[in-house]
This record gives sequence, C-alpha cells and structure tokens, in this order.
Amino acid sequence: MTRKAWKPGFAAGLMLSFAVHLPAAAFAQDGIDRVTGFARNPVHVAAWPAGKKVAVSFALFVEEFGFGQGPVFRPDMVTRNPDLVNEAFRQYAIDWGITRVGRLFKELEVPLTIVLNAEFPGAHASVWKEFRAVQPNAPIIAHGMNNSNRILPLGRGLAEQKAYIRRTLDLIAGTTGIKPTGWSSPSVYSNGDTMQAMAAEGITYNLDQMDSDIISRLKTPDGSLVLLPYPVVTVDMGQQLARMKSPTEIETLWLDYVLELAGEARADPARETTTVVIGIHPFVIGTPDGAAALRRVLTRLKKDDAVWLTDTAAILKAAGLK
Repeated sequence: MTRKAWKPGFAAGLMLSFAVHLPAAAFAQDGIDRVTGFARNPVHVAAWPAGKKVAVSFALFVEEFGFGQGPVFRPDMVTRNPDLVNEAFRQYAIDWGITRVGRLFKELEVPLTIVLNAEFPGAHASVWKEFRAVQPNAPIIAHGMNNSNRILPLGRGLAEQKAYIRRTLDLIAGTTGIKPTGWSSPSVYSNGDTMQAMAAEGITYNLDQMDSDIISRLKTPDGSLVLLPYPVVTVDMGQQLARMKSPTEIETLWLDYVLELAGEARADPARETTTVVIGIHPFVIGTPDGAAALRRVLTRLKKDDAVWLTDTAAILKAAGLK
C-alpha cells in the first residue's frame, strides 16, 4: 500500500525514531488499497484473550459445484465422459469429507468457521443437516450462490453485484435461519464494486484480503468493511491441486506459518497481534489422511501459549469490531 511521504527534516527524523520502537505491523496496510482504490487502514489489537498474540481460524469451505464441475484431481482425465475419477473426488468430499471435518473439530473442541455456498443446503440437505448438527454454533460466512456457474457478476456494474449478494444472503437465511454478515467471494474473485456492494447489503467483514498478517478496514462509499487476513499460501486446495502437496506437506506448512508468527511475537513482546484465517476444503482434509494431518496440526497449536484457535466471530468481538 502507498502512503503519503513525510517532508524531510525534523518530522522525518522523528518518524524514523518512532519506527525503531513500534512494531512493523503498525505501519502495514495504511493508505489506499491498490486493488479497489478505497482507503484502507490497519486495525490495531495489542493482545487477544488470555494474552495470546496469534489468532487462527480454520474456515471450512462448504461448496456446490454441480455434476461435471469443480476441482480436478486428475487433469489427464477431464476429457472423459463421464469423468468418473474426478467426479468421485468431488463427491467423496461432499458425502464423507464435510461431516468428518465437522466431527474432528467438535472432538478436539476447536472452533470452526463455515464458508457456505448458498445453494449447498438445498442441493445436499441431508449432508448439511448432519454437518450442522455437530457444528450448530459455527459462524456462517456467505460464499456466493455456487462455485461454478453462478459466481459474482464482475464487470456488469454495481447494481448487479448488490443484487447477487442480496440473493445469496436471502437464500442462506432461508435455508439455515442465519443471515451472514461475513463474505468470501467465490474463487477469491472480486473487485471494488464487490466491496462496495457488500457494505451496501449489510456485510461487515470479508476474507478477500490475502496480503497481510493483520486486520484492516476498507472504507467504501457505502460503508466500511473489516478485512480478515486469508493468506494465499495456507489455502489447502491450492497447495494440493496446483502444487501437488500431500496433506502431510500441508501440515508442515501450516505449522511453520503459524508457529513462526508465534515465535516473532515472543521475540518482540510489544508486537501487535496477528491473524490468520486458514481455508480448508473437504477434498483435501476431509479424507482420512487429510483429517489425520489436520488433527496433528490442531493438537500442536492448542499447546502453544501464543496461539488462539478461534472462529471469525470471536476474532471480531475480541478486536472490538462486533
């Protein structure tokens, strides 16, 4: 992000003096968001509950793709009709993976956040019912209508984006009884109009920020949005499908990422808090080997006195944003 330059002289010297003592996060994300062009400023949080320094929320993506559409595990087979291998990869995640993840978080007593395509509860009613029974209090973040043919209408104007978000929220409210105030754009594909439309339709926070370790606030013409960090490299599906990483390799990545933040916090007690929302998908961690890797990650992070395993709603509340 860009910031206004200080004039040379005493002010610049004073700024450099302060910079020696203030944590780097205090200056991050302060200025104009280079994607949307809107003002964006950091949200300063000295410590999380119980003096924790790193807030970590695992967000499970519960998505609807449709037959013949969605993540591809074997690109060499996509020309088949029917493509039984990739279809089975997707269907296993729905029928077995989602509920397995829900049970794992319940068993370990770790909060979970749900990122939900609006069409999923209607398309897979029994799966949704079983999953929600074991995760009845997990906050729901809206994730558009679906992840294939009904995504955000980018390039078609602000009004259409507002209407799309409104339809998404209304459908989720109708099938779950909850109208979300959080948003995650399908395929992390949004623009400035999307952000303004979110604020106009009552969304207060989103997961589209992938460039920071700290929470920030985006000021749109229709209101402010809280941006929770959602790092690119910690998303399990991208690591597995694009980079061919196994669950055990992703396990190491997650632990390195979070524990390094915890180590930085211990090395600098004056450092402000950091936040990580980790995207998880039933295609990856909903398999038995994926769940085993995730179990080891959660068990290890629970033991670190600087790490707070929580959900997005609790993060907002602790930061004074809800």
